[in-house]
Amino acid sequence: MNKKSTTQAHTDTHKPPKNPSFDPLLEILENLDKGEISAEDARKNINRLNIKQIGQRAKLDVLRKNRTGVPEVVFAQNKEPKDVARLLMELAKENNIALATKVKHEDFKELEKVLSSEYEIDFNKKSKTIILRKKGFSTNVIGKIGVLAAGTSDIPIAEEVCVTLGVMGCEAIKGYDVGISGIHRIFDPIEEMLENKVDAIVVVAGMEGALPSVVAGLVDVPVIGVPTSIGYGIGGKGISAILTMLQSCSPGLSVVNIDNGFGAGVFAGLISKGRARN
Repeated sequence: MNKKSTTQAHTDTHKPPKNPSFDPLLEILENLDKGEISAEDARKNINRLNIKQIGQRAKLDVLRKNRTGVPEVVFAQNKEPKDVARLLMELAKENNIALATKVKHEDFKELEKVLSSEYEIDFNKKSKTIILRKKGFSTNVIGKIGVLAAGTSDIPIAEEVCVTLGVMGCEAIKGYDVGISGIHRIFDPIEEMLENKVDAIVVVAGMEGALPSVVAGLVDVPVIGVPTSIGYGIGGKGISAILTMLQSCSPGLSVVNIDNGFGAGVFAGLISKGRARN
């Protein structure tokens, strides 16, 4: 169990020379052609090439979408604006589009400084996201997802969900300010979502976080609950909301972490991708 695999041994003993024309992918293919490595070894070594190092501070998984269906995304919180801008530019060069979450205004201003004319920026202040896109590039739409926000205080996280869905190739159908304090408000948005044959519904809620359980008891598609850090006292910072969602007695409800609109958007997008393949 502790022995090195042949793939690891090959990687350790075949370090790229300093020749700038060296092509590691070509070397892998040549070794495969010569019978020096197996097809499985070649696949694993090619996967390792997906990692692109940026300076000494970060490593980008530029081909993650090909492997997992989810692109590499820049989590900007606590990062220097120059690093956020540089990482976004590198991802956009490789994939034509790049997303950063939890961004600051300084990140946007720094990106503007280094932006070339072939790219455009979509800075969403409410969701705290930046999309950097090559002009003329568009993501193929593969499905539809419903997005509900219990209160207007939950909208920023709901918008993060929607931005993420766009990058994942999904159309978001929104219904905001439909919390359980006025439960009658929920029915029209849900009806619209079901008529549009959404693949899943993301429900964003703070305070006691009861809305996802209600929705899961009304629909026949997966529901993804997103607790938000909205509330008073002991239930504040999302603790009450996430516990309520985790204790739900409504089947068909999955829950992501507090304020994790990105994670919910990815999960919903993967549901759409799976359905599109069938």
